[in-house]
Amino acid sequence: MATPSAKEGPSVYLYIPNLIGYLRIIMNFIAFAVCYSNRTLFAILYFFSFFCDGLDGWFARKFNQASTFGAVLDMVTDRVSTACLLALLSQFYRPGLVFILLLGLDISSHWFQMYSSFLSGKTSHKDVKHTGNGLLKLYYGYRPFMAFCCVASEVLYIILFLFADEKNTSLLSVCRGILKESPLIVFMFISTLIGWALKQVINVIQMKTAADACVVYDVKRGK
Repeated sequence: MATPSAKEGPSVYLYIPNLIGYLRIIMNFIAFAVCYSNRTLFAILYFFSFFCDGLDGWFARKFNQASTFGAVLDMVTDRVSTACLLALLSQFYRPGLVFILLLGLDISSHWFQMYSSFLSGKTSHKDVKHTGNGLLKLYYGYRPFMAFCCVASEVLYIILFLFADEKNTSLLSVCRGILKESPLIVFMFISTLIGWALKQVINVIQMKTAADACVVYDVKRGK
C-alpha cells in the first residue's frame, strides 16, 4: 500500500469518522479509569463510546470519508474495549474463566476473519458473500441484525457489570437475581441474552469458516 503524501496523510487522520474514533478512545480511557469508583459513569461512557461506533460509520458514508485507517482504528477500538470489559468482569464473577474464554473467542474469531480476508484479496472482512453459511451472511449482510447482536452483547456485559455484587460473585446467582427485578429489566436482560448467544454462535462459525479459508489457501499454495 502506498504511503500517503505529506498533504494526503494528515487529511485522513482528520476525517470526521476518525475524529469520532479518537473521542471513543478517550471516553473508554476515562470509563475504565473510574470503573471501580463510579460504575454508573463507567456504564454511560462505555455505552456512548459503543454508540459512536455506529455514528462514525454513518459519517463515513455521508461524507465519503471511509478509509483503511478508520476501519482498522474502529475494529481495534471495538476489540480492545470489549476485551477490557470482559477482563474486568472476570475479576467480579466466578467462574471468571467464562469471560476469559469469551475474550479469547472474540479476538481469535475476528483475527482469523481479518487474516483470511487478506489472503483472499478482499477489501473488507465483512465480505462473506462467497461463504456457504446463511447465518454469517445474514450477520454481515443485514445491518439491523448485526446491530442487534452487537448491541445486545455489549449491553449484557454492562448489565452484569452494574449488578456485580462484591458479596456474591456467583454468575448464576446474580443472573437469577436480575430475573427478579422489574419487568423492564428482565425483558432487557433476556433480549440481550438472546442477542449475545447469537453473537457467540456467529463468532464460532466465523472462526471456523475463516480457518477453512486459510487451509484452502495453504493447499493451493502447496500445489
